Amino acid sequence: MQKTIHNKQNGLDYTLCVEYYLPNLLPPQTGEKEIGIWGMRHLRYIKRHRKVRYINLLTTGKLNTYLAKIDERAQNMKAVLTKQIAEQENVNEMLKERNQLEWAQKMNNIRNRVEEIINNKIIFN
Repeated sequence: MQKTIHNKQNGLDYTLCVEYYLPNLLPPQTGEKEIGIWGMRHLRYIKRHRKVRYINLLTTGKLNTYLAKIDERAQNMKAVLTKQIAEQENVNEMLKERNQLEWAQKMNNIRNRVEEIINNKIIFN
């Protein structure tokens, strides 16, 4: 008897255990990628509000890759938007030298707005 077999009808692989073939229910192991805060936020969101998507990604073994891509997109968007908004509102090194408190307030405001944009466009979508 073969140790493993593949069923073309349902696409599952089966492994011989004693006398019975049992389905391999674990997804294929892939290289684990680092997931940051944005990926973790999205994971929490899809677990609560998009359960079918979460289960599909989990069972196909694509969850980690998907979350890593979401995290990377969000990080890139944060860097680009923060730079663009800071340039538009003249929040630069000259302001930082002249008035550090005002610069910090404006940068915190920009970061909060950028996080809100990312949450709406990527994380909770």
